[in-house]
Amino acid sequence: MVVSLRDQGVLRDAFAEVSCFRTELYACLTSRRDSLFELCDALLCTDGPVRTLVDLALAPEHRRGHGALYGGLNEGRLDVSRLRRALAGMRLPRAADGRIVLAADVSPWLRPGANTCPDRTFCHTFGRGEGKHQMVPGWPYSIVAALETGRTSWTAVLDAVRLTPGANVAAVTAVQIREVVERLVAAGQWKPGDPEVLVVLDAGYDAPRIAHLLKDLPVEILGRLRFDRVMRRPTPPRVYDPKGGRPPKHGGEFVFGDAATWGTEQAWDRLHPRLTRRAAWIDYDGPLPIIDGTVIRLTVARLPSGGVNKPVWLWWSGTAATEADVDRCWQSFLRRFDLEHTFRLFKQTLGWTKPRLRSSEAADRWTWLVIAACAQLRLARPLATDLRRPWEKPVPPNRLTPARVRRGFRYLYTKAGSPAGAPKPSRPGPGRPLGSKNRYPATRHDVGRVLATGEAYTRPTHHKVGTKPRRAG
Repeated sequence: MVVSLRDQGVLRDAFAEVSCFRTELYACLTSRRDSLFELCDALLCTDGPVRTLVDLALAPEHRRGHGALYGGLNEGRLDVSRLRRALAGMRLPRAADGRIVLAADVSPWLRPGANTCPDRTFCHTFGRGEGKHQMVPGWPYSIVAALETGRTSWTAVLDAVRLTPGANVAAVTAVQIREVVERLVAAGQWKPGDPEVLVVLDAGYDAPRIAHLLKDLPVEILGRLRFDRVMRRPTPPRVYDPKGGRPPKHGGEFVFGDAATWGTEQAWDRLHPRLTRRAAWIDYDGPLPIIDGTVIRLTVARLPSGGVNKPVWLWWSGTAATEADVDRCWQSFLRRFDLEHTFRLFKQTLGWTKPRLRSSEAADRWTWLVIAACAQLRLARPLATDLRRPWEKPVPPNRLTPARVRRGFRYLYTKAGSPAGAPKPSRPGPGRPLGSKNRYPATRHDVGRVLATGEAYTRPTHHKVGTKPRRAG
């Protein structure tokens, strides 16, 4: 096969990016760096999905024993701030207009039987069957990633934060998005005059509140709203009333479940929720704000499961939306589901939730190693060769999935090199004497729950969604 000079330049640049990131990753590991770096290489080069953590110690890329593997996760150190800056400085995917599109979502690392693990909280999961909502103990992680255009399973993960028990999810997400955007600005990914960064959220987030918290940043918030919400129209013009009285603060109601309040439009400008002093706004100083936005209604023509079609309601923090803005919003919202492919890659292929680690700090180190491995796969995307199975269809190089790029990473690994040092010869310790008992049992911890109000719960509760519209924001 003849490779053009342009293709040779692209491959050369891709190799340089992979080598540069690997060197920066090694510098981010401040303690037990050789063991942690080779663990990341073993994660990338192992054939097939990761079943158990100790199996990675058998990979040729991990030249140390299983004791060093667990020692690196339990006692190692990782400069997370530096790694976050390295991820923000990488080449990021952009929309057709050059805009950066970010998506935020929470994915749980379930640990239902780990009573000795601290910082667990009840995570919301879906069980088998219709409407089977369950609360299972585990470690929930908030993930922020940059989205690509078109149908793809690739995303650029930029940040991960473990939610602690009793954390305010909206406040934590707002701070996380703020820090990600500030790092992108510092890295030169966004400059004054560029299109504002679009942040896409699902229905589990309070999009108007997050837009209010981030109003000083060059971002736009696009979130899905529940089908039972009630919004308010703009304040009508004031009319002289001889009886006096306070002028109205809100306009008429816009009820998502009542088509008589809609009109004939598909997008409604300057709608806002009617806020009350409860939950997240109970300690707000001054009068409650009016958070205007654009509500967009999407009609699904056909569901894959054959269920009842319900309209999808989106809220965009911008106003005076044009037809192009509406199309851009709903197309960007559809790309949010690409983050689910990333979660599936983390859990089913890279084995993110397979290790039974006791320490939450060790779980954070393992999470960042998985993110670093995913970043290397994205950088190696132009270099990968399609090593397909006999039953798989041929795919162009630029359409390979992350799992198929991972199949050939071992051949790229030999060319990229490893900055890790060779292991020193050692002998295993004697271990616990035969017949001795453990005199220091592990401490057992209670399970907390993450609520928007910040209240601490010790047992899960289940809330059934009613059909009555919600009159408050």
